Amino acid sequence: MKYKYNLKAFSILLTGLALLISATGCLKNLPQDRESIGTDTRFTQTVYAPVLGRNTLFSNNFFVGSSSQPLTFAIINMRNRDGSPAPELTETFPIQVWTQPYLGDEKSIAEIEAKRKVENHPLFEIREHSGQFLMWSAAQSSFVKTQPDSGYVFDVEMSNSGGRRYFRDFRLMPLKERSFEPSTLNAITGLSQHTGLSSSDVGNINGAKTNKILDGNDIEVQFHKVGAGNSLTFKFVDSLYNPIDPSSFNLTKWDKLVHGFDMVKTNESVKYTVAYPVPLIAYKTAYTNAVGDKAHVLFSYDRQGYGNIRQVSSLSLDFAIFEKGDWEITFWFKNESPKFAND
Repeated sequence: MKYKYNLKAFSILLTGLALLISATGCLKNLPQDRESIGTDTRFTQTVYAPVLGRNTLFSNNFFVGSSSQPLTFAIINMRNRDGSPAPELTETFPIQVWTQPYLGDEKSIAEIEAKRKVENHPLFEIREHSGQFLMWSAAQSSFVKTQPDSGYVFDVEMSNSGGRRYFRDFRLMPLKERSFEPSTLNAITGLSQHTGLSSSDVGNINGAKTNKILDGNDIEVQFHKVGAGNSLTFKFVDSLYNPIDPSSFNLTKWDKLVHGFDMVKTNESVKYTVAYPVPLIAYKTAYTNAVGDKAHVLFSYDRQGYGNIRQVSSLSLDFAIFEKGDWEITFWFKNESPKFAND
């Protein structure tokens, strides 16, 4: 009887071992999990109209859907609308790129430039794993087609280890350069629409003659490129275009006005050495607006108003300059000068 039970146990053990070996062999023969290309994956934007002369990143333009990541993207078949080649957008050009983060606390031009270097890139490219498109600032309307021309057409290849998929007939329709913002230029023609701009904000500034409170319509902001260097100068002029001493804006923090260096202050202007563009990137710093896409400058002064009340007056501007050079920004009090004297 004991022998019979031992034989039965041994038989169960052999059966279990056989099943285990069989299961192991079956698992070895199972195919590995493959990455997938989802049918719901798509680009949410198919027409791109970057402004030339500045770095323009198109983000949030791709919906990954059920596709497995990482995905790899490539622009293919870049062409003119008639199907002919577009070598200006397929060949590479020297491009200035950041190799270290810009923080806004750099202490010199040299420290800023040490964080940038020149690499060769196509002027319009797609980020390899995000699907974001980028137009580099080196693209100029002197050799890249701009609106009202119909521009370019291109396709995108998307792939992973599970396969590939093609997205066809994207449109690239660049706009002409606008060296500064806010701009006086028409986006399509590139022609000037008016001579100057209004300041971003005017606060509590009285006119010297009428004593009325001035507003943006009384002050015209003018941008002038006067050289090929890397400086930024601020000027203030009265209705006859005579200079107003910047020292009249006695509360202005001139040493913290812009991310510039080697300040030269005279009775007619304040000049800084700066790195371009201004601001250098879209990133909030002590020198930008809350979004970080514009430089923010604030000029202010105080005076004694009626009733022996201290009056603080201010003038501000949010702006960007994309073209390197010696730029002057002039605030023209075209109707009457601001009142600096005490009442």
